[in-house]
Amino acid sequence: MAFVTRQFVRSVSSSSAASAAAKKIIVKHVTVIGGGLMGAGIAQVAAATGHMVVLVDQTEDILAKSRRGIEDSLRRVAKKKFAENPKAGDEFVEKTLSSISTSTDAAAVVHSSDLVVEAIVENLTVKNELFKRLDKFAAEHTIFASNTSSLQITSIANATTRQDRFGGLHFFNPVPVMKLVEVIKTPMTSQKTFESLVDFSKALGKHPVSCKDTPGFIVNRLLVPYLMEAIRLHERASAGDASKEDIDTAMKLGAGYPMGPFELLDYVGLDTTKFIVDGWHELDVKDPKFQPSPALNKLVAEKKFGKKTGEGFYKYK
Repeated sequence: MAFVTRQFVRSVSSSSAASAAAKKIIVKHVTVIGGGLMGAGIAQVAAATGHMVVLVDQTEDILAKSRRGIEDSLRRVAKKKFAENPKAGDEFVEKTLSSISTSTDAAAVVHSSDLVVEAIVENLTVKNELFKRLDKFAAEHTIFASNTSSLQITSIANATTRQDRFGGLHFFNPVPVMKLVEVIKTPMTSQKTFESLVDFSKALGKHPVSCKDTPGFIVNRLLVPYLMEAIRLHERASAGDASKEDIDTAMKLGAGYPMGPFELLDYVGLDTTKFIVDGWHELDVKDPKFQPSPALNKLVAEKKFGKKTGEGFYKYK
């Protein structure tokens, strides 16, 4: 009887262990598609936390620029983190860089990836084409994730045959500094996939929050209407409401925000904000929060996108 009991306990324990192992994918190898600020930042924090990373973009020139940016960022991190031990800082930088390789052929590298994170242009057609192609080359266990800030994850996932292994990982700029990651679960995302993405976010030293696949997720759904209302308040300035300078000052001193709405708009990019609002307006043309802004449309039409172009609501040297 004791033998049977021991056998039963061992069997239950083995089954429980197997069940637990089947629940999550432990992410070790990551492919990041897109070598811009967001993609490079994601690659950096993944490599710095012990992951093997392949950073992918269209040209070697773009990738070389991304790698230089990552190295500069790492040296700033090392200077603070290892202020009393510069040698350890140098070793940290070199070790992290050695964990990042680059490629211009995403299909050739995803076969060995546990996770593919996309951080390319906010264009649904382009994202769908990318994931449809990668779906044919990635391993069966590989999880796909998009860093989109405005598009529906479901609409992107539908281009693949792995909707259950597809979710959203929305990082914030600058990625090495900002602690938040929004983990997006669609109606098709499996619990195993969701938990794997949460665990990966924690492994990066981030604080994940969960959200369903609703437009704007959490932060942008609250932030963008606030930014648009600030623009409308300014547009009504001729009627005596408030100037953009006073609005920025009021929100910094009165609400404790580190940046005023117009400073933040210029930092994010007016073209990016317009793209998000236009997309939401198409989904619900009657919602007053998502109505187009003449002032924003005018600046974008004039290619005044904010800090990145030298002028937006403010001028920059």
